[in-house]
Amino acid sequence: MNISSTTAVQSATADAQAPTSDSLNIRVLKKALDAQAVAAQALIESIPQPAAAPALATSGSLGTQLNTYA
Repeated sequence: MNISSTTAVQSATADAQAPTSDSLNIRVLKKALDAQAVAAQALIESIPQPAAAPALATSGSLGTQLNTYA
């Protein structure tokens, strides 16, 4: 009599393998997230730095009250 084909044995086998499968899936997920973090950091660092905003004028009627540089 072959008991390995019964649903109870198959269910028990699947339950025994579940923790191993879950831990493997979590490790793969962590590696994927780490790779995405590295790629995102590289993209952020590749953005050129904006030029410094010009200083407000110190005399005259224009540019002494509001800096409209955007």
